[in-house]
Amino acid sequence: MRLVLASNNAKKLSELRALLGGLPLSIVAQGELGIAEAEEPHHTFIENALAKARHAARASGGAAIADDSGLCVGALGGAPGVISAHYGGEVAVIDGEDREARRRRQDAVNNAALLAALDGAADRRGHFISTLVAVRHADDPEPLVAVGRWPGEVLVAPRGSQGFGYDPLMFIPALNVTVAELDADTKNAHSHRARSAALLREMLVNVWHLS
Repeated sequence: MRLVLASNNAKKLSELRALLGGLPLSIVAQGELGIAEAEEPHHTFIENALAKARHAARASGGAAIADDSGLCVGALGGAPGVISAHYGGEVAVIDGEDREARRRRQDAVNNAALLAALDGAADRRGHFISTLVAVRHADDPEPLVAVGRWPGEVLVAPRGSQGFGYDPLMFIPALNVTVAELDADTKNAHSHRARSAALLREMLVNVWHLS
């Protein structure tokens, strides 16, 4: 089965291919099919993920999967939340700059904004959350929904050079490292997306009968 990923994030595509490996699936990014990114106007991860999955399914005429993920910090009332990707404000477009270079600049702005918001905070606990939604077609009345959370603490300064987003600031006490200090295999074994993907895998097998 072809499953269109409602994202053009190369790292997210790589992670999901690894996490759902072994199933009879071919996961392709929507950009490869010329599908534009969907609007994400909602206040919750599940609503945005469902909107993106239905958009990709409608445009491709088949099954689609979407992930809406981010960082939630209790002391900030759940922020950055659904605006995690541009918490510090959208960075300006630079002519000739590729997508990944712009993403790195955006990550730096977001991390700075998070550190400023938590300046002096005693409680720095938070969690990464991944909400995965899969639909067989755009009007699927029974979307598969899987939610994974990965708890940690926000550091006062970044550590590590792996990963992306808030990974350098998110310290995982259970592993005694930041997410950015983990290799890809270890991250894929423990992450919020690993947890939601494990739940989704079960449903793909038991509900969609893929095996």
